[in-house]
Amino acid sequence: MPTLDKLPIPLLGFAAFSGTGKTTLITQLLPKLIERGLRVGMVKHSHHDIEMDNPNKDSYKLRKAGACQMVLASPHRTILFAEQDEPEEPQLITQLNWLNIDELDLVLVEGFRHEAFTKIELHRPSLGKPVLATNDEHIIAIATDAAIDKTALKNKTLTYLDMNNIDEISDFVVRYSQQILT
Repeated sequence: MPTLDKLPIPLLGFAAFSGTGKTTLITQLLPKLIERGLRVGMVKHSHHDIEMDNPNKDSYKLRKAGACQMVLASPHRTILFAEQDEPEEPQLITQLNWLNIDELDLVLVEGFRHEAFTKIELHRPSLGKPVLATNDEHIIAIATDAAIDKTALKNKTLTYLDMNNIDEISDFVVRYSQQILT
């Protein structure tokens, strides 16, 4: 079982406060990365109870009957449901271990901002939130939609990206992936 620092493919997160636009940006970024030939896996964190299954379907009924893991397979996709014995905050490495990384070139992560792995921060100064990179040494770039006060960042070496320029962000992600693999 690999650890975050020993994953055989690049891992890159997007960290930001809620409402900053992480999902919006990633849904624009994914097609750009796929156009460049990358096979991208995705892990998304949610603070909410999630339920993707339909109560009228057999998979839901089997899960609710007591299956602690349920694989729903069709010619189009496979879905794995894993029930937790007790509600607890998910760990990123546990979620990554569900992926078949042999079939991926890169894994993007939305959320898990408190875990120690490489991230791009999304920051909108208009929201009035602090810059996460001030206290997170794993942030290597900040994508922002306006100028930010860099004094709190001291001498950190960061790349600054235009949050509204998806091609610039895509180029950065591809370069990062290539650096990790070489």
